[in-house]
Amino acid sequence: MFTLTTPRLLLRDFAPADLDAVHAYGADPEVSRFMEWGPNTLDQTQAFLTGVVEAATARPRTLFELAVVERSASNGSGQLVGGVGLRLEDQGRQAMLGYCFARPAWGRGLATEAATALVAWGFAEMGLHRIWARCDTENTASLGVLSKLGLRSEGTLRQDCRIRGQWRDTHVLALLREEWTENRPATGG
Repeated sequence: MFTLTTPRLLLRDFAPADLDAVHAYGADPEVSRFMEWGPNTLDQTQAFLTGVVEAATARPRTLFELAVVERSASNGSGQLVGGVGLRLEDQGRQAMLGYCFARPAWGRGLATEAATALVAWGFAEMGLHRIWARCDTENTASLGVLSKLGLRSEGTLRQDCRIRGQWRDTHVLALLREEWTENRPATGG
């Protein structure tokens, strides 16, 4: 099982037993407000979970969709609060970053902490050249996370995404390995 740790979090492969926790945020209309999916039915959440569990066994692996678990101070295990992922593209030279968190995790820096760990791993261990992300132009919280990671705007796609019957604009942002290396301490964090 793939894992990464941060001071407050454990990032690990999703497991079938995560269904209830994933569905709790996947079914929340506020969580999926800026997403092309959701709010999910239980069947949709199950299909997502089945897909990412299967993808974790693929060789070569091209999808690193990880559960984000908030670690408790006492025993190192805790509650699943969201997910973060890298989807490898261009024969493993680039990856798309994505994340989604339950509302109780919002505003606590957990998305930034999880995404930072995964981006650092992608550049250091996978040798990625570029990591990019897309974000609804009205999702200011997500734009803040991407900005803290150092991703820079590459432009806005006008009405490229249809969310619940409405055409939406999307920001595209990216970070190159050389930019990450120049702006991060030697420890990669």
